Amino acid sequence: MRYLQLLESCAICPRECRVNRLKGEMGFCKIAGGIKVSKAFLHFWEEPCISGKNGSGTVFFSGCNMGCVFCQNYEISQKRFGVYIDIEKLAKIFLNLQAKGAHNINLVTPTIYVPYIIEALEIAKRKGLSIPIVYNTSAYEKPETIELLRGYVDIFLPDLKYFDDEIAKKYSNAPFYFEYATKSILKMYEIVGDVKIENGIMKKGVIIRHLVLPMHTNDSIKVLSWIKDNLKGKVLLSLMSQYYPMYRASEYKEISRRLTKREYQKVVNFVLENDLDYGYIQDLDSATDEYTPDFDLEGI
Repeated sequence: MRYLQLLESCAICPRECRVNRLKGEMGFCKIAGGIKVSKAFLHFWEEPCISGKNGSGTVFFSGCNMGCVFCQNYEISQKRFGVYIDIEKLAKIFLNLQAKGAHNINLVTPTIYVPYIIEALEIAKRKGLSIPIVYNTSAYEKPETIELLRGYVDIFLPDLKYFDDEIAKKYSNAPFYFEYATKSILKMYEIVGDVKIENGIMKKGVIIRHLVLPMHTNDSIKVLSWIKDNLKGKVLLSLMSQYYPMYRASEYKEISRRLTKREYQKVVNFVLENDLDYGYIQDLDSATDEYTPDFDLEGI
């Protein structure tokens, strides 16, 4: 349990709340000691190289170190729906998903649980866990925390949400988001290297997701320009149009609607003109709420 001591003065994420979570103290994420999860199942709605034919063995963790006003998973990220389990149980969940034929273990919003996840992976690997591990994150991370995952994670699936810090603070209460996210994404690439796909299934590498927001196409283009200048041809890009105004999005007029065809096409054109289409470009009609799973404690 050598990693759990990191929670005695928690600085796992950029917020560095310095609370003792092992003694029940709560910081921004409102999660004290223990592992809280809401669902573990075979997920078929991720990128094709992640979900494949059999599905991605996805574990949804409760709580989040972001505060996105438009979060599709707000029931678990902001309202923290779920149940507490121990490390042995988490390891068992990983093994059960592998037994069901999952192509990988997909850890969704895992940041605040990194010490527990490492311990659970060590147990599960001793008991035969062998499929790739996917770290599915908002990228509001510290590179030092990402470094802890070296040798444990095979695929990093980070968002790169914003370029402008004022936008990040307004919609996600995430100061210095771009600075932390880009440094952490570079660390992710350093750890796992170039993309490796076998028979259509990703085995290692980085997929950067970017969700285009209404009225913010210029910020999207700045995000994509950074990818072009730093990681072009080295990672997969997943450009997402599925923005749907949920949770508190109605409080912000400019993002209280879906994307227009013109807005999305502007960003798609930038991707195509700069040869960034090494990955996935989502159809505009993906903007519905059907991508939000039912958080029903399945598989827990």
